[in-house]
Amino acid sequence: MSFLEGVLWLTLNVYHEARSEPRIGQLAVAHVTLNRAVQRHESVEEVVTAPYQFSWTFQKNSYMPTESGALLTCLESALTAMISADFTNGATYYHRQDINPAWAENKTYVAQYGAHKFYRN
Repeated sequence: MSFLEGVLWLTLNVYHEARSEPRIGQLAVAHVTLNRAVQRHESVEEVVTAPYQFSWTFQKNSYMPTESGALLTCLESALTAMISADFTNGATYYHRQDINPAWAENKTYVAQYGAHKFYRN
């Protein structure tokens, strides 16, 4: 996997998961993705496209972004996350604040950024 492919998949994940979030929320989603890649010794693409890990990969008919301004903002967030320290304290999971998934009970709550709550093992 090339660097550019990693940037693309990270940007797509931020776009589909957090494009309407404030910058801090976008960065947190990007850090979760990067933390999983490091923890699992996988590429960003492998992390993003793993079955049932990110809802957009199995709930959408197309991965093609439709909002160019949001895509550019998400690209900037992805690139920033790649060169900045992880402020999520190693978070590898998150969910929207308005749902309560069963898996969250077994994780350590880290913080809320935007409309998402973040956790780690």
